[in-house]
Amino acid sequence: MHAPHEAETLNELADYWADRKPDHVGYRFEGRETRFGAFRDTTVRLSRALRAAGIGKGDRIAWIGKNSDRYFALLFGAARAGAVTVPIGWRLAPQEMAFILQDSGAVALVATPEFADLAQQLAAEIPAIRWVLASEPGCGIDSPEDFMEKHGDAPELEALPGGGDPLVQLYTSGTTGNPKGVVLTQGNFFRNSDGNRPEIPHWDVWGEDEAGLQVMPIAHIAGTGYGIAPMNRGVSCNIVAEFNPGEILDLIHNKQLTRFFLVPAALQMLITDPKAAETDTSGVVQINYGASPMPLQLLRDCMKAFPNAGFCQFYGMTETTGTIVVLPPEDHDPEGNERMRSAGKPLPGVEVKIVDEHGEEVGVREVGEICTRSGANMAHYFKQPDKTAETVDADGWLRTGDAAYRDEDGYIYIHDRMKDMIITGGENVYPAEVENALYEHPHVSEAAVIGVPDEKWGEAVKAIIVPKPNQVVDEAHVIGFVRERIAGFKAPKSVDVIAEMPRNASGKILRKDLRAPYWEGKDRQVN
Repeated sequence: MHAPHEAETLNELADYWADRKPDHVGYRFEGRETRFGAFRDTTVRLSRALRAAGIGKGDRIAWIGKNSDRYFALLFGAARAGAVTVPIGWRLAPQEMAFILQDSGAVALVATPEFADLAQQLAAEIPAIRWVLASEPGCGIDSPEDFMEKHGDAPELEALPGGGDPLVQLYTSGTTGNPKGVVLTQGNFFRNSDGNRPEIPHWDVWGEDEAGLQVMPIAHIAGTGYGIAPMNRGVSCNIVAEFNPGEILDLIHNKQLTRFFLVPAALQMLITDPKAAETDTSGVVQINYGASPMPLQLLRDCMKAFPNAGFCQFYGMTETTGTIVVLPPEDHDPEGNERMRSAGKPLPGVEVKIVDEHGEEVGVREVGEICTRSGANMAHYFKQPDKTAETVDADGWLRTGDAAYRDEDGYIYIHDRMKDMIITGGENVYPAEVENALYEHPHVSEAAVIGVPDEKWGEAVKAIIVPKPNQVVDEAHVIGFVRERIAGFKAPKSVDVIAEMPRNASGKILRKDLRAPYWEGKDRQVN
């Protein structure tokens, strides 16, 4: 069995498995297999070429493209050279990409083939970018292989002990204003702030022949983070360019995939795919999910589809290098229980407290803001000391912006983003509480709750619903149904039915897109 290897840097990790299991497949992508030995050799060569070209300590190298094994070669190679990788969401508009390229000060840009032309256009407008490469040969511009040929060798760089070097800069989705660059260090990924390794939870001990999946977009923490995790256990990682149920079901059927992370909406697509009925899922031992709540019925359907799998709910954010709170398999009950509405308990080595607006801890079952402290907290927001100071205090406590309460046993229940809170007639309403009630309705597949302008109350609660296939949602019935379950002032005043929810690349529902039509012409989104 494999607990994570006690590395402090990506170099150590790549060296460790290259020395011990050089012929074991590290990454599998679209028929291409890269073994641990060859992977390490490529990253060493790339790091020396980067340094020979003059790219080094603290320089930013951007990536535009879908998931690829080449991204991880770049990430590890850049880290060896002391450079920082900046993955940019491929679904962003060109002007949003340009903002990140300029903000990060990237000196080089690597693009997958379908984005090679766009990369050249963007680079032409940004003088700081001195190199534009395509991740694969044959795109009319240099590939990493060409770059390594041209720039030859410089001596390797000594990494900072303790993993203090910045590794990646991930941009938050920018629900307010421009996105912020979150700088995460090597040590953040290995969570070793004080040299004490937290114990490994039982559900995170991998078997010798297991394999993971990197399917979430690499511009998100669940994408980059999950692409490092299997190597941290000395096992293979399957990479898929973007979520594709058929491709994932093939990997499962061929016993090439044993554990993965998906958002609930993607899990639903996976188990309802026509291929799913013929897929042998017996090899899957662990399914992790997060980014949005799992409706109870979907959990039941998933448990049926994957009878041998443990299920974990993950809660975390980019600024915490991903997961900090976990609801473990033993708390998942297909009959439903109180705990399954929680996000779970903090991981070993992670401190969590819930505070009021003055920073004082609140009592059991009192709602406040989640603050957290651990070796996984970000280094800082790039070039934004004021924003960093607003988010992380002098004692290292990071404010998440999420409202929650804690029960008597220490389980944490997420109420909502503080800024998604609806204030109606002076009462605070957290959308998640209303959504939980809506999800119990037999005809509701997905639900989102927003505040809309209201002359009398300031804001009114509106439910937006995607019905289950072949079901009709009746507004008055839904409102009555919710009123039986939660306080009248929290129940929706109106219900809209839509065909599908707008989502960002990590699967989160875009409430700002749902709100936009109702707040047009208003100067702020609180009335």
